[in-house]
Amino acid sequence: MTYAGNAKLAAYRSVLAHVAVNGADPHGLVLMLMDAALERMTTALGCLERGDIVRKTKLLHSCVRLLTELRGSLNLQDGGELAANLRGLYDYMVARLLLANATNDPQRITEALEPLKTIRSAWVAIGPAGRQAAVVP
Repeated sequence: MTYAGNAKLAAYRSVLAHVAVNGADPHGLVLMLMDAALERMTTALGCLERGDIVRKTKLLHSCVRLLTELRGSLNLQDGGELAANLRGLYDYMVARLLLANATNDPQRITEALEPLKTIRSAWVAIGPAGRQAAVVP
């Protein structure tokens, strides 16, 4: 694909992302953040396998920002023990990704990937009826 083609594809993806964000409810926005982090972690694992350290570094940096955003969305005052536990899990995942970035160890990425998959599954299971009363993770 040519540079012009890549630029058009990037612009198209950007528009799609903005439309999705503008139309999403808070539950959907959290899900988008989780999906983006999971996708980047998985891609970073592939980058490590191929030896693409520069791209791996960028992807893991992006994951840390996404996890920080998820952590910042927690309502610690009203969320009680659940919110506090999620905060600890997000902190753990960030620490694992920072270590993975420093050591190029794929196991550290997996140590962040697996708990996020579990959190995501629980978040999806809340469903439409529970979204109104749900505490944002």
